[in-house]
Amino acid sequence: MTTAIYSEDTIRTLDWKEHIRKRPGMYIGKLGDGSSQDDGIYVLLKEVLDNAVDEFMMGFGKAIDITINENIVQIRDYGRGIPLGKVIDVASRMNTGAKYDSRVFKKSVGLNGVGIKAVNALSSFFEIRSFREGKVKIVSFTEGNLQQEMPEQPGDLKNGTLVSFVPDQKMFGHFRYMEDYVEAMIKNYVYLNSGLTIYLNGTPYFSKEGLVDLLRENVNGDGLYSIIHLKDEDIELALTHGSQYGEIYYTFVNGQHTTQGGTHLAAFKEALVKTIREFYKKDFDPADIRTSMVSALSIKVEEPVFESQTKTKLGSKDMTPDGISIRNFITDFLKKHLDNYLHKHPETADILLKKIIESEKERKAISGIQKLARERAKKSSLHNRKLRDCKIHLNDNDERNLDSTIFITEGDSASGSITTSRDVGTQAVFSLKGKPLNVYGLTKKIVYENEEFNLLQAALDIEDGLENLRYNNVVIATDADVDGMHIRLLMMTFFLQFFPELVRQGHLYILQTPLFRVRNRKQTIYCYNDEEKANAIKRLGINPEITRFKGLGEISPEEFRHFIGKDIRLEPVRVKKGDHIQDILPFFMGKNTQERQDFIIENLRVEEDMVEAVA
Repeated sequence: MTTAIYSEDTIRTLDWKEHIRKRPGMYIGKLGDGSSQDDGIYVLLKEVLDNAVDEFMMGFGKAIDITINENIVQIRDYGRGIPLGKVIDVASRMNTGAKYDSRVFKKSVGLNGVGIKAVNALSSFFEIRSFREGKVKIVSFTEGNLQQEMPEQPGDLKNGTLVSFVPDQKMFGHFRYMEDYVEAMIKNYVYLNSGLTIYLNGTPYFSKEGLVDLLRENVNGDGLYSIIHLKDEDIELALTHGSQYGEIYYTFVNGQHTTQGGTHLAAFKEALVKTIREFYKKDFDPADIRTSMVSALSIKVEEPVFESQTKTKLGSKDMTPDGISIRNFITDFLKKHLDNYLHKHPETADILLKKIIESEKERKAISGIQKLARERAKKSSLHNRKLRDCKIHLNDNDERNLDSTIFITEGDSASGSITTSRDVGTQAVFSLKGKPLNVYGLTKKIVYENEEFNLLQAALDIEDGLENLRYNNVVIATDADVDGMHIRLLMMTFFLQFFPELVRQGHLYILQTPLFRVRNRKQTIYCYNDEEKANAIKRLGINPEITRFKGLGEISPEEFRHFIGKDIRLEPVRVKKGDHIQDILPFFMGKNTQERQDFIIENLRVEEDMVEAVA
């Protein structure tokens, strides 16, 4: 056995750019290829955009221009511009920035002077142009290394900053920016910043009613009552109840979308229940109050503390350096403003009361089944043959938690191949037995009565919402044939029917596996479509061996490692703008067989395209 030598020579000190490139997860979460909305390329975009929005928040510049041309990103703001003598320092010296001075950036998003440096270090090309007081300063970098510093020059453009960058393919591989994800990010910024216009490739985004517009964009159809919109200094709230199962929350701190919630969300949920109970003078169950609720909460905090550099979860307990409790701040706000609103709008109060009572009746009707189902799931989890778990989960305190993945497979052979090939640290496997039930139109009672759905819900830990979701990536892995496509549709129906926010927040994917293997004695190429197969045949020359994979079970574990490792191909399941789940599900999974057949014939699509239409 060889023993590693531990001496002075083994101790290394990395400079800032080396450390970022060596440990990118500490700065931007996971790398990714752009198929997930929390992939690193979107964090790079957000870090630059945060700085531009902070300028607007401080009262400088009313527009931001974003251009994404293939892999080249440009962001131009019309703020004050970086002081010309500090452009290099701002881009390449850690812990450098004006945001340490709270008089200049009182309630900004970026606070630790790291974000723009991470963009610089992880880009193959990075350039800053600062326009200030009739002059321009231009500096450019490669992988964080200074390439060119041009002397200050006269310039007649408006004050502000233009940042251009190209994410490094050596770090991110072959990536792509998905317009839906970028658009969603931009919309959140304009919802939270009335008066700001952001242009994406020339298309303007602007919001008149802030968080009300956000809810209108995301609620499936009309809410049960008019959206309640409440505002005060440093806090804004919009809420209504919809017809979906579960609870949907959009939370923000200083304009940052805190997708994992934090202390402000916990305080809001607690304060809401307390306020509603006191208003109706009834001790309602919290679940009955919050079921089907859709809400958006934005607060502003001086020097917020986030639990990671990606700023997706607030850890602060105090509102300000003076020590005002976030919990008390939000509780006082709701007790005053929501209570007043309900007194002034008795029609809304009546609708809300009826909704709470209906939720209470439904909960009690299935409470016995729930209790038995929970006990069954708890017992089964100790020796659950359906779930082969992993070591790292989404709610663990580990920089790899965004890589946590669960594959939902069908059949012993497929699950066996993935189980043998997987990374046991981050990848889990849940095995289905045959085709799952079509749950369209059924109530949530079926989730507890159906053993497979109950165990899957328990494995994901999503019964009470996504806060405890154990895996960042929920991946449906089926054969690429008619039966496999049907299973995909049935599983997507399950999630869209009962856990739509899992889809809306970008956690659900389809695993893409190769259809063909083309090889000769020297090289093997895996192909995912006919075009790739044709190119592989041309590349390998005369008479290569061609294998058509008919199912996941035919792919050996050794080969499977290629398809679920760093080169994994995941197709996100997304609900596109304007799509309403209550319209999608009846068409694809309802009893309108002839209508669906006519649609397929008229559009010359196979069932796989139907999956893409839903996704």
